[in-house]
Amino acid sequence: MDLDVFAAAHRPEWDRLDTLVRRRRRLNGTEVDELVELYQRVSTHLSMVRSSGQDPALVGYLSGVVARARSAVTGAHESSWRDAGRFLTQTFPAVLYRLRWWWIAAGLGTVAFSAAIAAWVAADPRVRAAIGPPEQIRAYVENDFANYYVEHPGASFAAQVWTNNAWAATQALIFGVFLCLPTLYVLVLNGANLGVAGGLMFAHGKGDVFLGLIIPHGLLELTAVFVAAGVGIKLGWTLIAPGPRPRLRALGEEARPAIAVALGLVLVLFISGLIEGLVTGWVHITWLRIAIGVVAELLFLAYVFIVGRAAHNRGVSGDIAAAPQTAPVAG
Repeated sequence: MDLDVFAAAHRPEWDRLDTLVRRRRRLNGTEVDELVELYQRVSTHLSMVRSSGQDPALVGYLSGVVARARSAVTGAHESSWRDAGRFLTQTFPAVLYRLRWWWIAAGLGTVAFSAAIAAWVAADPRVRAAIGPPEQIRAYVENDFANYYVEHPGASFAAQVWTNNAWAATQALIFGVFLCLPTLYVLVLNGANLGVAGGLMFAHGKGDVFLGLIIPHGLLELTAVFVAAGVGIKLGWTLIAPGPRPRLRALGEEARPAIAVALGLVLVLFISGLIEGLVTGWVHITWLRIAIGVVAELLFLAYVFIVGRAAHNRGVSGDIAAAPQTAPVAG
């Protein structure tokens, strides 16, 4: 094949394709069809030139033209930073807001259960005796509870807490698909542990120490766990009562936004982990560390009920099916 003759014969098509690619945002329906047709034709030209192996420069030129055309035809993906911004300002908060009653109910139920356990432990010496010997409980109340937050370097402790909490939240969310039962177990286990610790501390006059060390990180951390549990319960309930939708379709429609929640909670738990690792045990002014935790919680709630409500009202669902089509269609 004479490449000079071939290039001279098809150069107008290559130039026209390049022109259409540069104007792709202003094309009408006919021009879109032309773009797709030229993309297929020039791709064939590239294959022919490449197989001849005679002109690397021409291969490079045509490869660039075809790559730009492919991006225009299939839909160029936007900047990952823009995707991240859309996720944080629309998708994640919108799903949190839409499912708010599920995680609020999970949170209120768990807190009530923990409070009941704490009151039972604090009021009944027989319960405390069943938990452990007096000397072990005394060591826990006097030293172990507070020392837990400072026995490791802050940064490594924050990383460990982040990993553990992310795993607990993931379990609560994903395992909810098994008819809600594993998620309820996670809530009961966490609520019981918190209630027992609180009951022991209050029974020995250390309630202020307990609240002063739990509130700073616990508000945001527990809220994240409640969100994961609420979404997990919603998944399980969708299988139990899918409504008019086929069961698998209903599960898919709820599972896709749940993935967004799981990703977003990684960031929320990272923040709570930083507070637990760098504030809870190391800021010795009680009111200051409590204020940090309260501010973090209020910011999260504002994020959900202001940013999330606005995104939800604009129709953001968090489902991938809501994304626009990426293939061009002639009008």
